[in-house]
Amino acid sequence: MSQHQELFPGGPVVLLVVKDKTQGLRFLVDPEMRKCVREEDLAYLDALLLDFAERAKLHPDALFQQLCSLAVGPLIVREAGSRSGKYSELLALYSDVARA
Repeated sequence: MSQHQELFPGGPVVLLVVKDKTQGLRFLVDPEMRKCVREEDLAYLDALLLDFAERAKLHPDALFQQLCSLAVGPLIVREAGSRSGKYSELLALYSDVARA
């Protein structure tokens, strides 16, 4: 079991969306995402991440609010809130793929 799975035992967390005053909106992807996601879903997820990156350049606040309310589909919000020790550990594990 990977370190991030130990922190979130309910299933794989492939994406963290982080918004703060100093670095803006960031998308952090599990470097082992390809091991967690079914082969047939990888192209869709790649396209979705590219779309997020483009939309974040124009409307980062609106995109962040939308992402915080995802409840159905391939990506759902498992937890939203302020950074805690758990998130600090995850931030060190994930790759920064886009910054608005």
